[in-house]
Amino acid sequence: METINIGYGHMVLGFLLLIIPTYFLYRYRTGLVRDTLWAALRMTVQLFFIGFYLEYLFLWDSVWINLLWVLFMIVIASSTVLKRTKLPLKMLFMAVSVAFLVSLLIIDLYFLGLVVRPEKIFTARYFIPISGMILGNMLSANVIALNSFYGSLNRERQLYLYLLGNGASPGESLAPFIREALIKSFNPTIASMAVMGLIALPGTMTGQILGGSSPSVAIKYQILLMIAIFASSLISVLLTLWISRRKSFDRYGMMRF
Repeated sequence: METINIGYGHMVLGFLLLIIPTYFLYRYRTGLVRDTLWAALRMTVQLFFIGFYLEYLFLWDSVWINLLWVLFMIVIASSTVLKRTKLPLKMLFMAVSVAFLVSLLIIDLYFLGLVVRPEKIFTARYFIPISGMILGNMLSANVIALNSFYGSLNRERQLYLYLLGNGASPGESLAPFIREALIKSFNPTIASMAVMGLIALPGTMTGQILGGSSPSVAIKYQILLMIAIFASSLISVLLTLWISRRKSFDRYGMMRF
């Protein structure tokens, strides 16, 4: 059974739903109306462009082009994380990029190589969408974690200095702040996993069912993708915090910014 195609006229009807949130954002003077409309416009243009590009990407199915595309996604994701957290781009860009790259390689090689097992591990049909889903969730987790980590350090600098002054190593002094960052960044994901299927059908599963896949196949993909996303996000957050710590602090444990 083919998925029902949505015409451009009906897409316009769908866009009219934005009137509701835009009205209330304007009414309560949130200052988010322009950002919302700009984000919706960017999303539309970018997704149409990516849809057009992916047609050719899947057609070519070149390992090197696929890898370059994923590296491009990592660069965009890393710069977005630092932009949203307002942390110094020059100082921490490599830390976030390396964390994303290593995490993505570990999970992609394991998930695609041992679980899904396509004929070619870097085939565009599996490698690009799965890498994109994993990266998107890593981005969200890292934004929350970095905001929590550096925000807590700025608010509770005295506690950090107290721990340092009483003989704790820089790593031991930072442990409470890393713990808080992990709790804040992964509580929402754990809560979502706990009620998945009871409250809502997740996006990947819904998309596969709409595309004609059997619900039993879609369920298996969704379960394993959620586990892969959770593992990759945790690995990337820990790597980002560990690597950025070396850039952010001197050998005496003092912050450089």
